[in-house]
Amino acid sequence: MKKKNKKEIYKIKNKSELIREELGLSYIVEKDLSPIDIKKYEHPKTTIFNDIDLNNWKDYGDIITDSLWLLGSRDKSGAHSGEYHGNFIPQIPHQAIMRYTKKKEIVLDTFLGSGTTLIECKRLGRNGIGIELLPNMVKRAKELISQEQNPFKVKTDIIEGDNTVFETIEKVKKTLRQNYNAEKVQLIIMHPPYHDIIKFSDNPNDLCNAKTTDEFLSKFSQVVKNTYPLLDEKRFLVLIIGDKYSQSEWVPLSFYTMQKVLENGYKLKSIVIKNISGNRAKRNAEQLWRRRALGGGFYIFKHEYIMFFQKR
Repeated sequence: MKKKNKKEIYKIKNKSELIREELGLSYIVEKDLSPIDIKKYEHPKTTIFNDIDLNNWKDYGDIITDSLWLLGSRDKSGAHSGEYHGNFIPQIPHQAIMRYTKKKEIVLDTFLGSGTTLIECKRLGRNGIGIELLPNMVKRAKELISQEQNPFKVKTDIIEGDNTVFETIEKVKKTLRQNYNAEKVQLIIMHPPYHDIIKFSDNPNDLCNAKTTDEFLSKFSQVVKNTYPLLDEKRFLVLIIGDKYSQSEWVPLSFYTMQKVLENGYKLKSIVIKNISGNRAKRNAEQLWRRRALGGGFYIFKHEYIMFFQKR
């Protein structure tokens, strides 16, 4: 009798893995992914917004198509660093770039932070432009991005400035013309502060310092409006956002910001719910937060949203 080859995938399953297994969803761990040898057809069947050959659709197992993302630990390989206080793990731009761009196209990140998106651009063969308000973060992002190898010989640029003002957008346009001989980008990624949950700086123009939710939303809407002309027709904007809890009330920032994007010329294509694991603010205080939740009648944040919009 012929023995079946059994392949052990997981030695120890954490809570996220068990949930995914229970729901029948695939579990993607970036460090376990190896290059896939995909057959190349003479006449590939692709869309206008990615390089995925639908002749081989079954071979793209590393691309998630479920609306629930229970991701593993943060990818810290290469130049990626977890030092910046936030939940923007590299797996998110990795998935967005693979799904919504072709090689050598241009990605714009309007809240660059420490450069996560541009590092992924270099890995995946996409050009990248990032806007960052804080000079110290611009410096650190340049350091980290320069440490990442550049096998596809792509370009990356960082624009220091306030993304809510016209002058900064003009700098982006100038960079597109001079460095890329282009007028448009093919993907926009936005991961703004979740209002005042984390104080990233004392800069009054930083969205984390908006005095009210309405002011935060007004400034965010201005970013969407400013960058709309920069995006090619029918291409995608990806918004990563979470909610907050303030004065004993859940504030649905995610749906408020979603509405602002819709008001500025986009249509909603999908909403993904992503787990939050290892939140720095709650690390080593799980039981304390559980006690607070039981006493306060609320639930502890364990998710955030990834929203996918297409330009009309």
